[in-house]
Amino acid sequence: MGELRNFVTPLHLSSKRKYLPRMMDDKVHCMQVAKKYDIDYWDGDRRYGYGGYKYIPGRWKAVADTLINTYKLVDGSKVLDVGCGKGYLLHEMLLLEPGLNIKGFDISKRGIDDATDLVKPYLFLHRAEDDFPFEDNEFDLVMSLGACHNLRLPELEVSLKEIERVGKQGYVMLESYRNEEELFNLQCWALTCESFFDKEEWIWLYDYFGYKGDYEFIYFE
Repeated sequence: MGELRNFVTPLHLSSKRKYLPRMMDDKVHCMQVAKKYDIDYWDGDRRYGYGGYKYIPGRWKAVADTLINTYKLVDGSKVLDVGCGKGYLLHEMLLLEPGLNIKGFDISKRGIDDATDLVKPYLFLHRAEDDFPFEDNEFDLVMSLGACHNLRLPELEVSLKEIERVGKQGYVMLESYRNEEELFNLQCWALTCESFFDKEEWIWLYDYFGYKGDYEFIYFE
């Protein structure tokens, strides 16, 4: 196994969330809308997802800088983002290291259509649970932030094995919990999550599916 990282957690903790109101707001309907990953999920009412996911200059800069330095990415390094959304992290990475060779894919056409002009040419539609259209060890880093928990176990197995196959280095960040309170908060908040596992269960699954890269968990405290 790789190392437990702390790249995204500070950014995650900077946002405040009201868990009970989310659960009580016709949540089944909101989940059904969110799982279409269309305009309502990205830019509709907050009850359906992000509530307006726009590019904010510098918001992802610290994460991008840490990834570049940790994984020693330089001019010509190849990076793949699995479940890239609107590609804002890749955008920040290109601003810091313009020579990166980037690729990203997502299930959401709306997300890719709203990517910045800098990264849009390098993004494409693809499901994380399908075989990746790349060669073994093609990328210096394969990363996936906030996507793998949206897969069911059979799909998760495919995705993790593919991340391991096509990347020389890997980093996966997803939602988890350490106690009953955090599980409750996660269940209240999550709209698209399919796999609810605690930290130890995720680590067991990584080992079982053969994923050897780095990992991070975000918690809903």
